[in-house]
Amino acid sequence: MSNALDAGVDPAAARRRAADAERVVVKAGTNSLTDDESNLDDAKLDKLVDDIADLRERGTEVLLVSSGAVGAGIGMLDLQDEAESLEESQALSTVGQSRLVHRYTESFRRYDTRVAQLLLTQHDLEDPERYRNLQTTIETLLDWGVVPIVNENDAVASEELRIGDNDMLSSSLAVGVESDLLVTLTDVGGVYTGNPKEDSEATLIDAVGENYDAVRDLVEETSVGEFGGIRTKVEGARRASEHGIPAIIAASAEPDVLSKVADADSVGTIFLPDEGDGDE
Repeated sequence: MSNALDAGVDPAAARRRAADAERVVVKAGTNSLTDDESNLDDAKLDKLVDDIADLRERGTEVLLVSSGAVGAGIGMLDLQDEAESLEESQALSTVGQSRLVHRYTESFRRYDTRVAQLLLTQHDLEDPERYRNLQTTIETLLDWGVVPIVNENDAVASEELRIGDNDMLSSSLAVGVESDLLVTLTDVGGVYTGNPKEDSEATLIDAVGENYDAVRDLVEETSVGEFGGIRTKVEGARRASEHGIPAIIAASAEPDVLSKVADADSVGTIFLPDEGDGDE
């Protein structure tokens, strides 16, 4: 790895801090929950729940931000093609959201754990009173030992009210609920020097800190097609780290991925937390 991508400090301390997190926001992307035909994949969902259960058994509170509603909708309606418009995507999400939460309910039941559904718009995050109510609800659910499952409320979100991406939603929640760690699970192992699906020489960037500008530029240059989604994951992780919260982008398929995070293992890419006050 070149000096231009040097994070500036040893990331080991940040990984130890991440391992000690008492409250974690876990974001699972669409590809981490669906198959090649964009249908909800039960095995992937159960694996995610297993990983979260491992974390909760350590006494860690977990808030889950989950994509996958549109994919679940496609599967339930037995459609052959993905949504061709925003309106179709919104409609599919309403069909799939109930299926998605039903599957989470079934899967978490294996661990005698209950879940709750929260659907949000940008207005919920920006209006002070609504956001305070959201914070209170989440705190109560966590006190009860319930796993909150959050997604954007696509059905009612106009263009002005759309959050637009669960990567940004998860970072906003991580800050708002005073999380100690944000973990973004995706279908790649972290942030790479190139698109690992196309470039066999692409290498994993272990840590992002002082090198953020160089990493951002590199991601902009290499993010195309399916790999383009890494941009918002990097932006979301950076936003959390700027508020003093370590953030990790890792592969959802990695065995025991959340346990490895909790053991301070070098998994995925860690975004080093800003040690300032985070109020900028």
